[in-house]
Amino acid sequence: MSKRDKGADHLRAQQAREARDAADEVYQAILARAPEHDIDPTLDRVRAVCELMGDPQKAYRTIHLTGTNGKTSTSRMVERLLREHGLRTGRFTSPHLTRVTERIAIDGEPISDERFVEVWQDVAPYVHLVDTRSAERGEPRLSFFEVFTVMAFAAFADAPVDVAVVEVGLGGRWDSTNVVDGEVAVVTPIAMDHERYLGDTLVEIASEKSGIIKDGATLVMARQQEDVEGVLLAAAAEHGARVIREEVDVAVVERAVAVGGQLLTLRGTGGVYTDVFLPLHGEFQAHNALLALVAVEAFLTGGAALGAGVVEAAFADVSSPGRMEIVRTSPTVIVDGAHNPAGVEALVESLEEAFHFQRVVGVVGVMADKDPEGILALLEPVLAEVVVTRASTSRALDPEELAEVARDVFGEDRVHVAERLDDAVDLAAARAERDVERGAAVLVTGSIVLVAEARILLGRP
Repeated sequence: MSKRDKGADHLRAQQAREARDAADEVYQAILARAPEHDIDPTLDRVRAVCELMGDPQKAYRTIHLTGTNGKTSTSRMVERLLREHGLRTGRFTSPHLTRVTERIAIDGEPISDERFVEVWQDVAPYVHLVDTRSAERGEPRLSFFEVFTVMAFAAFADAPVDVAVVEVGLGGRWDSTNVVDGEVAVVTPIAMDHERYLGDTLVEIASEKSGIIKDGATLVMARQQEDVEGVLLAAAAEHGARVIREEVDVAVVERAVAVGGQLLTLRGTGGVYTDVFLPLHGEFQAHNALLALVAVEAFLTGGAALGAGVVEAAFADVSSPGRMEIVRTSPTVIVDGAHNPAGVEALVESLEEAFHFQRVVGVVGVMADKDPEGILALLEPVLAEVVVTRASTSRALDPEELAEVARDVFGEDRVHVAERLDDAVDLAAARAERDVERGAAVLVTGSIVLVAEARILLGRP
């Protein structure tokens, strides 16, 4: 390599570091705002910023997604199908796993650090103006998630994209993303989660999530409990929305475990799609794929069939980081972001179906507002032992408190405590390989934040 080439490489590396530092600085400033899980039941601040910016969220068509589990995977599948049809896409999902820029993706790729800073600079004057007006009324300034929402809308309009795939942050009715008019509203399975913010019953939670259904839209609905389905159907009727229900109008007809994933037969509104390879593990991902397929049918053709080759190509290229993802071998380390009992139930079924490990040791950390007993009870039958730890966030449950719950579920001898994640993974690996020459595995789960940190620790991009 010539001196000139070396000099150019050095300059590019320096510029990349500077851009990353600038993006991190912006991110830290936004983090100082109210956290994303702290819902304030109003859309006024986001609407006000959007109006000042010329309503960027109206510059493109939108598919809007809510539910308790499966939102991000389904969003990624919807976006990939749209992109395979030649459309320019924006995707807004949360939380992120490695870099905050993952939350705002254009054409399937996170925006760059440079672009992240530019978008913030574009929206900052409008955010500041609305913050000032709110303060004058004695009201809160925009929250962390509200700022990210308007940044995503601005980035998509500026790109410009043809369609945005927008995942709610929490709930639906009062989620800051709900200023969009989604032509298609997708509701993944609804279960108990975030009760402090959304309600203590499934009916209350479903009522909040049904708020994304807009007049004349199409509702694509996963299979739900009967009372949840009733809430969603009532909301659809109120808004004159067309309804497409899983196991009524569409279905996963067949699925078979395959090397690296599964082979599906899906019945959409437009017909039956056979031999669709999905490189993801778990029955739940098959149902997410069905929802994505049907949402895109409704969006692009009004319900007619999509090209079989396009569907096959799109699904074969789908990824879902942090969901039943193998991040290391010898021993195998699997990470999964399940953080509520419904998610853990799907995780356990997937683990037993797709893998045949002799011995699995868990690394588990949960947030303080979750259901640790419910999570651990579902994990107990598949884990030989468990190492409890914590993610590096103030919301995390203290490992000693989690260990007390774990001992009640697993018994004293099967529970270990490690304050640091790296120590927890090392200990779990050693315990997994004990008395087992082959077929040992470590499962990291209980929190999306914990999974994100495990992926970084183990070198996943």
